[in-house]
Amino acid sequence: MNAPVESPLKESPHKGKTGLKRVWNAFFYSLEGFGAAWKHEDAFRQESLLAAVLVPLAFFLAEAPLERALMIASVLLVLIVELVNSAIEATVDRISLENHALAKRAKDIGSAAVLISLINVLVIWGLVLFG
Repeated sequence: MNAPVESPLKESPHKGKTGLKRVWNAFFYSLEGFGAAWKHEDAFRQESLLAAVLVPLAFFLAEAPLERALMIASVLLVLIVELVNSAIEATVDRISLENHALAKRAKDIGSAAVLISLINVLVIWGLVLFG
């Protein structure tokens, strides 16, 4: 008999929980992530405050439910992209704080994604309100 081949890649020791226990743990990890982003990321705080203004405003400005949904989704997308960008930046900084072309590229690309999501808000809100 052949022995099983062991993968050279090790799985995280945090993996393995399944079912409701995994969902429960994931929920609290997510809350910790929100807390960390709020505490350490100025851009996330600023965009969250902007969302706190724009989401309720969408209920007053949009005439149709689909318009409202597009306006709110575009704002929430900014928060999602900012969280991913912050995770990329933290990971790059964890690997090394020295200046490196690839580290700069990763951070700049993440920043570009945030910029596109902000432009997306402007386009969608502009089209809904003035289009």
